[in-house]
Amino acid sequence: MLKPYFISLLCLFVFSIPKSWAETVKTGKITGGTELVFPEWFKESFLDFREDSAEAADGGKHLLLFFHVAGCPYCKKMLDDNFTSGDNAKIVQKYFDVIDLDLKGSKEIAFNKKLTVTETKLGQVLNVHYTPTLLFMSPTNNVVARIDGYRSPREFKQVLNFVKEKAYKTMDLATYREKHIDDMVYTLKDDPRYVKTLDLQPLLKQDKPLMVLFEDKTCDECARFHQEILDLKPTQKILDKYNVVRLDVLSDQAIIDPKGNKITAKKWLNQRNISYRPAVLLYSEGKEREKVTGLLKSFHFQQLLNYVADKKYNDFDTWIGYLNEQTKKILESGQNIDIWK
Repeated sequence: MLKPYFISLLCLFVFSIPKSWAETVKTGKITGGTELVFPEWFKESFLDFREDSAEAADGGKHLLLFFHVAGCPYCKKMLDDNFTSGDNAKIVQKYFDVIDLDLKGSKEIAFNKKLTVTETKLGQVLNVHYTPTLLFMSPTNNVVARIDGYRSPREFKQVLNFVKEKAYKTMDLATYREKHIDDMVYTLKDDPRYVKTLDLQPLLKQDKPLMVLFEDKTCDECARFHQEILDLKPTQKILDKYNVVRLDVLSDQAIIDPKGNKITAKKWLNQRNISYRPAVLLYSEGKEREKVTGLLKSFHFQQLLNYVADKKYNDFDTWIGYLNEQTKKILESGQNIDIWK
């Protein structure tokens, strides 16, 4: 069954190695983790979000929840680029009350009238499987915008404006982004691996899994995604198992989506409220198995591709469990893993 979480992005909460591994693994090690330091102006809260949301509204602000885990380099980059310095940091401090939450934490949180749980349990309830995950709350304590994973300052500014202007009352984030970002920062490039088709349904019936890649000229992460991930030989070897279709989100060309709908790529993503580029949807055995809607580095992306291509979703409820097992095997073999490469 499809799990309703983003991949984005994002830093995975499996970066902390269980003690049992540390006791047995002598040679392989994980590198790339980093210490997180939160700005001193983050809010000190009694963790009753009903009160926090109301208090933020009284001050003309919105409540912003920042889920993280110790050592998360994606979280560190998000903090450095958007919360520590620059225009976005000023906007956040002026218009938002920010509370940091540990996805593995045990603090008790009163999320609403019916739900009082630990940080970890709240993450489970809200389907937070990656960090950073940011939830923007309305004055009535409802989620009005969500980011699964890192966003560049240019992209994150649109999210901040979307919330502070209360544009969520009239449109979704994907539509707002489309209206406010139209500058060209990326040129789409052809690749011989891409399957040229406007009908995705026949590909779903094949034994090979399907990867659908969404890009457009406004994507400021697409060039990096190709250079640092897709163009790597280990990634290319895994992609040989796939049919890969690349779609231009700004094209008016209609396609047939996996459900048989005649639709444009733009409308398809907007219906899914996916605003991130490059977005990736992974299909196997006729079903969507995973998606990427935030920043991933090469190790995590490659393991995600293997999870779907090798049909490991039959053995693991989520790909996080598969990633845990693969990480353990790699470390036990004496190899190191750089999660920020």
